[in-house]
Amino acid sequence: MINVSELKKEYKTGKETVPVLKGVDFSVKEGEFVCIIGPSGSGKTTLLHLLGGLDTPSSGSIQLDGTDITSKSEKMRTLIRRKDIGLIFQNYQLLPTLTIYENIVFPLHADGKKAPSGKVEELLEAVDLAGYEKRFPNELSGGQQQRVAIARALIHEPSILLADEPTGNLDRQRSSDILDLLATFHQERKQTIVMVTHDMFAAGYADRIVLFKDGVIEAEVTREDEDYAKFLSRFMA
Repeated sequence: MINVSELKKEYKTGKETVPVLKGVDFSVKEGEFVCIIGPSGSGKTTLLHLLGGLDTPSSGSIQLDGTDITSKSEKMRTLIRRKDIGLIFQNYQLLPTLTIYENIVFPLHADGKKAPSGKVEELLEAVDLAGYEKRFPNELSGGQQQRVAIARALIHEPSILLADEPTGNLDRQRSSDILDLLATFHQERKQTIVMVTHDMFAAGYADRIVLFKDGVIEAEVTREDEDYAKFLSRFMA
């Protein structure tokens, strides 16, 4: 589903060049739930933005379901994102003047499409917000707003869901609710998910954990590995 090869990203600040990703090889299977962890500045969010076509690498390639998006124009990357990728941001990015219904269908309207009959209601039911269609974001809690953001990310039935610190602004109970919801979509709908987080509790929901440090993958572990529990406890300590 996702295949990254020799990916590098550099930023220029004045005369200085700052390397953020230093030759990353990374892949995700269809239906897999992968969590990327690491300290601030390690490059994990940069990688997620590159996977979503929000930015372009300095070199290397990113293939999404066989399509190399690094060779595409910004317009084509936008079209690929609208078709194949759902994005969930830490700060929700809901539009305050739109109702919950209007926020959810906004990605479709931006693409000149309409929501299939009953689709919004189905998603609201799935995220436990049935009947909230006419409310506005400021009438909802942080956890509820994040669930709206998840529904919006899924409205076009993307093959890949990218989540950037989706529980970063939430308390433990609301975080658990969001993570349970993502796990449900992963398990019941075989949704492919790549999530960036600082939270090892959140990472424990994934099939595979990838540790990023200084722009490279330092280690990774899958749920089937004997060292999975030890890996989690090491970073939770």
